[in-house]
Order: sequence, then structure tokens, then C-alpha cells
Amino acid sequence: MPDPRPLALVSGASSGIGRELAKQFAAQGFDLIVAAEDVELDDAVEELRGMGATVAPVSVDLTKRADVERLAAAVQGAGRPLDAAALNAGVGVGGPFAENDLDAELGIVELNCASTVHLAKRVVQGMVARGQGRILFTSSVASQAPQPFQAVYGASKSFVQSFALALREELKDTGVTVTALLPGPTETEFFERAGLEDTRVGQADKDDPAQVARQGVEGLLKGEASVFGGSLTSRTMGRLSAVTPDSVGAKVTRPMAEPGSGES
Repeated sequence: MPDPRPLALVSGASSGIGRELAKQFAAQGFDLIVAAEDVELDDAVEELRGMGATVAPVSVDLTKRADVERLAAAVQGAGRPLDAAALNAGVGVGGPFAENDLDAELGIVELNCASTVHLAKRVVQGMVARGQGRILFTSSVASQAPQPFQAVYGASKSFVQSFALALREELKDTGVTVTALLPGPTETEFFERAGLEDTRVGQADKDDPAQVARQGVEGLLKGEASVFGGSLTSRTMGRLSAVTPDSVGAKVTRPMAEPGSGES
């Protein structure tokens, strides 16, 4: 009997970087468990199956802990080991913190932070018990500097980045690797959903999500700690922001996301 194809989990797989991550895994010969809450997941599943992958879709709202457990149960119920996991689901909200909707910003914390910890717990436990596995966290260049007018989103991605690198160190002798993917501004639905369309960053040229995903999966398979995704310009700016003092970084990032800044 030939060895079965490896299995990967991708959350937030219906569109954007998540969908492209799933396609990269399919191209690398993985079967997939893909999760999202919107109807676009059906289209993604059809495309992935057309690439030759066996795909199990799971419709979940990961802000609900019961749904995180349901996704974890689907992984367990696959009856085969999970070789890779891309914890990619996330959301953002732009605008002044004093004016933004509280529930929307708490939703960022619940999805980007709490559900990431919850799902990672289940994934890590299984991989450590097996002594093998690869985990990719979608962080952001926004994790590298304070983000005025995206204050909660930026903080959530700083959490993800710190969490990923801490886990990497914890798991270094277990056979499980952890990689953080840090995209720059990427051509996805993020900016429309976050209400950032009238900002400089919203109207600027953006990176190709397929390129970002390819770089992320390549880095994951190589076992790299962090991967700055996107164009050479985005990757260079990301590395520069990592060594810029926070007080300076906040001043640099402010005009990019300030409401109406794209009109000037």
C-alpha cells in the first residue's frame, strides 16, 4: 500500500491568504480539512478538489468555543494524523478606538487571539503526542509596530507573533515546528471588511495573496521561524519595522490607516 497523502488543516480558508494557503498545500500533495464560516467556502472546496486533493469542509464560527471544539473533533475524526496546520482565520477593524464598535473590537480579540490559542492547544497536543507536525500562524507586519486607527487589530497580531515564537521555542525538541507568516498589505477582502478603503493603506498597491501563501508554505516546510511575505518592498519594510522603536513606529504607521488619508 502506498503511503497516504499528508493532511493539512487551514482555517479562514474561504478567501484571501487562507484560500491560497490551502491551494499551496494541495499543490504540495496534501489532503485538506478547511474551515470558514461564509458561503465562499463551497467555491474554495470545489477548486481544491479540482487540484486533486481530498477536501473535508467544516463550516464554523471560530469566535464560538463550541465551534472550535467541533473543528478539533473533525480533525480527530479524520482517522489520520494531522501533518500541518495553518491557523489563519482573522479579522480587523479600522478607525478611531474611541468611536469604533466595542463588540466588533472584542470580536477581533475573540477570533484573532482566543480562538487561535484554543485551536492551537488541540493541534499542538495531537502533534506533540505523535512527535511530528508543522504549524503556521498567520501573523502580520502589523505585529511589528503599534497601529494607530487599527489599535486592537495590531495588538492582536502582536499577540499572535509572540505566541507563535514562544511556542516554537517550547516545542523545539518535540518534532513539531512553528512558523509565523507576516504578510504586508495584501490584495484580499480585509480592507473592505475592516472599513479601511478610504485610507492610504487601503488605496495603495498590495501584494498578491498567492505569492504570500507560497512563501508561507515554503517557509513552513523548511521549518523557518518567521517569514515576511509579499514583494521585496513589503519584506524589506517588515524587517525595518521590526527594529524601529515603538514610539517611532506608531508615528510612521499612523498616516497609513488614518480615516480619509487616502483622499489626500
